[in-house]
Amino acid sequence: MFRPCIDLHEGQVKQIVGGTLGAPGDLRTNFVSDRPATWYADLYRRDALKGGHVIMLGPGNEEPARQALAAYPGGLQIGGGLTADNAGAWLDAGASHVIVTSWIFQEGQLALDRLEELFHRVGKDRLVLDLSCRKRADAYWVMADRWQTFTDLTVSTTTLEQLAEYCAEFLVHAVDVEGLCRGVDLDLVKLLARGSPLPSTYAGGARSMDDLIAVTEESRGRVDLTIGSALDIFGGSGVRYADAVAFNRHQCSARGLDSRDQTRQ
Repeated sequence: MFRPCIDLHEGQVKQIVGGTLGAPGDLRTNFVSDRPATWYADLYRRDALKGGHVIMLGPGNEEPARQALAAYPGGLQIGGGLTADNAGAWLDAGASHVIVTSWIFQEGQLALDRLEELFHRVGKDRLVLDLSCRKRADAYWVMADRWQTFTDLTVSTTTLEQLAEYCAEFLVHAVDVEGLCRGVDLDLVKLLARGSPLPSTYAGGARSMDDLIAVTEESRGRVDLTIGSALDIFGGSGVRYADAVAFNRHQCSARGLDSRDQTRQ
């Protein structure tokens, strides 16, 4: 299934090459929208696309993020700079789930005390853990601090089973291919399909409808796909947004689901 996104940088909707995000001098931007975040939120609401994520890439994005959540209450997840202290406020602002990464790590190590605090404050059903990763040697290592810091955690069956006790979903960007539109990392998709007991959303590299089909088939419907830079609504030419929406509706029909609730069950 297709999951939408709204990436916010310096208050604008943008599509950024993920691996360049933490180094301002090297930042590569694929697209800057002349439309506000609310335009995208309204679009996703009209097409009943749930489970999309709003990501605040640095400071200065809080107000457009709140406006997007208000435009589609209960339909979007929120991430970027979230902690146990502010997660509840974002849920109150209309987010269906909060997405957390860097805050649950300290000096590159998983801080279980922080994860447990989040779990108790937010609840398992409204927490998404972002395990965005880079491949090094034969493993996928979770990245923190705008995807610039390697942590001590790998994306593996053991990790996914352990963390599944604390959250409702996983969001995983393949950092090395994020924003490049050169194709998805199917090995990572297969790992998520095989190892995760929870719904997972993969993001990174999608360039055509063939990628959406491949992710769906290779994962046997266990992994959803976020498409960013390739979408026509983000200036891309590889995927028509209307085609992605139609794909979801077809999948819902084939599975006997309500097409108004296009999230994987």
